[in-house]
Amino acid sequence: MTNPVHIIGGGLAGSEAAWQVASQGVPVVLHEMRPDNSSPAHKTDGLAELVCSNSFRSDDAGTNAVGLLHQEMRALGSLIMAHADAHQVPAGGALAVDREGFSQSVTAAIGAHPLITVVREEVKDLPPEDWGRTIIATGPLTSQALADAVQGATGEGALAFFDAIAPIVHADTINRDIVWAQSRYDKAGPGGTGADYLNCPMTQEQYEAFVDALLAGEKTDFREFEKNTPYFNACLPIEVMAERGRETLRFGPMKPVGLTNPNNPLVKPYAIVQLRQDNASATLYNIVGFQTKLKYGEQTRILRMIPGLENAEFARLGGLHRNTFINSPRLLDRTLRLQALPRLRFAGQITGCEGYVESAAVGLMAGRFAAAEDTGASLPLPPRTTAIGALLDYITGGHVSVDADDDGAEGEAVSKPSSFQPMNVNFGLFPPLTEALRSEDGKRLRGSAKALARKQALTTRARRDLASWLATLSAPAPGCPPEGP
Repeated sequence: MTNPVHIIGGGLAGSEAAWQVASQGVPVVLHEMRPDNSSPAHKTDGLAELVCSNSFRSDDAGTNAVGLLHQEMRALGSLIMAHADAHQVPAGGALAVDREGFSQSVTAAIGAHPLITVVREEVKDLPPEDWGRTIIATGPLTSQALADAVQGATGEGALAFFDAIAPIVHADTINRDIVWAQSRYDKAGPGGTGADYLNCPMTQEQYEAFVDALLAGEKTDFREFEKNTPYFNACLPIEVMAERGRETLRFGPMKPVGLTNPNNPLVKPYAIVQLRQDNASATLYNIVGFQTKLKYGEQTRILRMIPGLENAEFARLGGLHRNTFINSPRLLDRTLRLQALPRLRFAGQITGCEGYVESAAVGLMAGRFAAAEDTGASLPLPPRTTAIGALLDYITGGHVSVDADDDGAEGEAVSKPSSFQPMNVNFGLFPPLTEALRSEDGKRLRGSAKALARKQALTTRARRDLASWLATLSAPAPGCPPEGP
């Protein structure tokens, strides 16, 4: 019998990796330390638990890189995307999910697969040699014992950044006389209506008072080992944004554009706070972009300054935890193997990707690579022109500017500086287009028309190249539980 592939970590990446390996006919042992030992952010023992937002971000596959990644993962038989689609809740142009239903569904699918065995135990050291091929997908909250073991094997110190959790409000405590339902620019998106967010308007006076309160509010004290750890710029706490300038929030999560207050349509709000549905029954809403490290008492007091939330009750207040990731471009080869110990692969946010979808995508490829090795199948790297290929390339070396014809051979390490930082998928990771963008009458495009055409051209090229790559592979496994015992 084929030796199983061991996977450490039952989050989005580990669950996806397990599914991909098993779907290629290779047995899997999935190790998850919860419930015996939990992280500071997890609340349940379910697989693929969403510990921060419930949003998988934009589902626009035509002009958005993460939406394109959604589409590519669906084409590859992604477990995570299949169950996200099955448990979506309205969120404008975004794909958001009922977090509990989603996790329960993924847990059931993994448990029902005849080739996957789930073992509830903490792995505190490097996997023993007799395990053979192993994927470490322990996420940004890797236990200290395992992180120390990895550091000892690689000689590399772990890099880290802070990631903050946004508060969640009970829907029946929101003042509907003040807030109104509308998606920005009335965009409906998957499963939406164009009125999928609740909007809280602020006058300039209210905004200024809110910023003052954020700046003065009592913050969480850092532990010694967390000091001097950088934030991830795409997920800054609201009080840190406020510290960077009084208008910063108005150009970030509180921007008052694309929305009209039906209660006072002639007066444009100075700032707007948006709430997004967090579960299928619409009883919970999270405050979009409001990650915070304020102490709990301060959070309650300050968030109730937001018009419409004067009497808000919170199902969860914001939190702060340290996310750990390895210096992947220096440590991993192009197929995510640890160069010092090739029997080990890494997947998910511990590799330095950022975001639910990106984490699952890297888990998908780690699983595919491991299964191909086990079965002796040929699995070429996905094209760099695809979203999944561009993300993989960034993690394994693409963050460094190199000559277009000198990417390094597969599995070969290229000398790289230690400037690697977590990254969401975005069109800046894609190779540039080789032809100038022109209008139908042959003129070169400029400004916003050029930017839109560039995105459309990149996605068109990605779809074409993904189709060509998929044609070289065996048919992808469906992203749903198998039939039979």
